[in-house]
Formats: sequence, structure tokens, C-alpha cells
Amino acid sequence: MNDLYLGIELGSTRIKVVVIDGTGTVQASGAFAWENRALADDVWTYGLDETRAGLAAAYAACADDYAARHGARPERFAAMGVSAMMHGYLAFDADGALLAPFRTWRSTNAVPAGAALSDLFGVHLPGRWSVAQLYQSVLDGEEHVRRLAFQTTLAGYVHLLLTGRRALGINDASGMFPVDARTGTYDARLATVFRDKSGFDVTAIFPTVLKAGADAGSLTEAGARLLDPSGALQAGIPFCPPEGDAGTGMVATNAVRPGTGNVSVGTSVFAMVVLDKPIPKTNPHVDFVATPAGDDVAMVHCNNGCGELDKWVSLFGGDYHALLREAMEKGEPDCGGVRATNWIAAEPLAGVDAPNPFLTHAPDARLTRPNVIRAQLVAVFATLAKGMDILAGQGVRLARIAGHGGLFKTPDVARKALSNALGVPVTCPPRAGEGGAWGIAALAAYRDHIRTGGVLPLADFLETVSQ
Repeated sequence: MNDLYLGIELGSTRIKVVVIDGTGTVQASGAFAWENRALADDVWTYGLDETRAGLAAAYAACADDYAARHGARPERFAAMGVSAMMHGYLAFDADGALLAPFRTWRSTNAVPAGAALSDLFGVHLPGRWSVAQLYQSVLDGEEHVRRLAFQTTLAGYVHLLLTGRRALGINDASGMFPVDARTGTYDARLATVFRDKSGFDVTAIFPTVLKAGADAGSLTEAGARLLDPSGALQAGIPFCPPEGDAGTGMVATNAVRPGTGNVSVGTSVFAMVVLDKPIPKTNPHVDFVATPAGDDVAMVHCNNGCGELDKWVSLFGGDYHALLREAMEKGEPDCGGVRATNWIAAEPLAGVDAPNPFLTHAPDARLTRPNVIRAQLVAVFATLAKGMDILAGQGVRLARIAGHGGLFKTPDVARKALSNALGVPVTCPPRAGEGGAWGIAALAAYRDHIRTGGVLPLADFLETVSQ
């Protein structure tokens, strides 16, 4: 099994585990369904007990699938890795105790802190970023900040559970705090500014930053038993740096070279454009992160993706593929006068500060099922299109863009809807529907490539993995 690689992704609605071989072909997969829940003050969360249980359940489903396909449960992999939703707030004391409920990227409570830090740094910093959550806790006088010793993301937390290492890939780290592409770690000047303002040194309390291919530790015995209580999985497996879902989406679509871009569609929708020249970093609707290799990326993020569409598909029977195809084939280009939004959570890019989903139509509208579903599909990408127009105004244009995520399992429909919204051709790689779980498995394969003496840059290595 030395040419097998395991990828784990904790997404908004599923924890997914995928095994690929050296060509990128999926050998097994498994999943565990979960949902975030709302707390007070615009905070969304998942329980960490459910995180641990979900990891074991998803791995068990993958191991069972592998055994059904290949005759035996897996015992070892050449390398493995963890990806998860970026940003958020996981704060621990010196003994490793959680100090406050996990606040996910979807939480909008830290928007005031994000605005204050944007002014302080002279760089746009959205409220969903981890440092904004920390600063909001300081501004609110939360008692727990006096005991804070370590802060990380969900991927960083799971990586710590499995390896004992406090590390983070540079893409995920760039959603905690601005990073410097030249040094490959947190921006030293801004870290000093934040320390002087807040009293916290992010270089001390945030995880160590690693680029793709770096040594991020190995699976401990405790980590092996957490994933596989049966005892079959062996400890000692090398890990790639844990990454954010934005980074693994770029990998899954091989959009990591300057001048390339991709769109990820799930509970949220976001576009990632790898910059080939600098642009101003002050626009309040464009975030700046990094590829897993450390190159600068402009990110347009929308809080709302397919959640509202999911509800309407369920209302009409639940057959996603059939309903989406019907919407594009029989729905009218103007949706028959039907209009919809997908704002089931606040949407800062649209100036919507509270949930506001709606469906409306003119008195003479053709209120048919295809038109209703088509209107909901248009809504998935409408806010994103506004953000991409902002990027275009700063001179960032792409000849084409790649799409990935579950919606692209109906590729012709999703590709056409996204292309219509953005006005550029959209490609849909065969692995696009696998999303970040495949992407982090590919990053594990890249870690193995570097560990065994390989020298290819990440973008070149991904060309060797079948897409």
C-alpha cells in the first residue's frame, strides 16, 4: 500500500475521507454527515465531540469501502493529510482545554473587529478570519482570553489530534492572519502591530506555518486509534501540512499557477485567483490568501452557496441531477420572471447583514418548476459575480476558470450556470466533484514526492496526477 494516499476533509455538511493511488484515481471513500448549529450573537458552531466521532465514522466507511473493493482493510498509507473549512476560532489554554465554543467561518459576530483591524493594518481583513475572532474577544472583554495559550483552525485542530504537531499549511494560515509570500510565514510587521494593540503575539500562539511538501509530522498511536478504533491502522504515517478548503480546491482543479483560478461551490461559494501581479489590498470585498505553495491569491468569498437551492431541490423530490438538467433545458433564460436570493445567512458582499432568503415573481411570471429551480441556481452565483466584477475593475481577468465541489457532479449544468454568471468559459476537471478530500490526498502524495527525493514544484507535480 506504499502508493496509496489518504485525504480527510471536514466540510460544511460532510466529513469525507478519500484514498487515491499515485495516479490520482480514487480507490475508496467514505463520509459522515453533519451540520453546523447556530448559537447566540451570530455565531455558528460544531461540537468537537462530534468532530472526533465523525472522523472515526467517515474513516470506517472509507475502510469498509476499501475492503469491499480490494479484499482487506487498509493498514498503512504512504502519506496522509487533513483539510477543513478555513478561518474560525478554536482557542485553548495551556493544558489544551477548549476555552470557548468553536466559531466557524460562518459566524459574523467579529465583523466590527475585522473592520478595526483593516483600518489598523491598511489591508482588508474580513470578520471571519481567526485573528478577527481573537480581537473581537478582546474587544468584548471575554474572560477566557486571559487564559489563551494556543489558537488554531479546524484543520489545525484535527492535525494536532492525529500527530501532536501544532502546524498549519500556508493557505489555511493565511486565513488566520496575513502572511508574507517572501518569508512564507505570518507578516512580521503586522504581527508587531497586532501585538502592540492587543497584547497577543500571533507568532507564539498561532500554529507554525508550512508550505506544501514540508514535513508536518506523522500519525501517532493515539491518532491512529482515534481514526480506527479497530486497531488495523498503523501509526507512523507521514503527514503533509493541514490545509484549508480553499487551498485543496485549488489543488483539485490544478489552479495553483499564477494566472489561474477556480470557484468552489458548497455551503459557501468562493473564487480563488492566483495573482500574476500585485493589486491593492484594501478593497473590502476581496481577501488575500496564499496557495499551498505560498503564492499570493485574491479571494472573493460569499457566505451563502447551495443551502437554499438544496431546500428547493428537496421540496421537488430530491433528485439533484434531474432537476438541475430540467432547469437548464426547460427553464427560461430569464427564469420566467422568477427571482430568488440564497441568503440564508448574512452576506457581507451583498450588504446583507441578516438572513434574507426570498423568492418573488412578477404577476405574469411563468411559475414553473424549471423556472423556480433555475432562479435558485442563478442565485448561487449572483453575489459571486458582483465580487468578480470588483476584481476585474482592478485589472484581474481570467481567460477561463475551473469549478469544483458537489454541484459540479452535474457538470454541464453547473458549468453553464457559472459561465453565464461570470462571462468566461468554465472547465470542470473529472475530479471536481471530489473536491477538497481529493485535493488534500494529492497534497499528501506531494509530501511523499518531496520526502522521497522529488524536486518538482507543486504545479508541475499536479500535472503528473491524472485529472
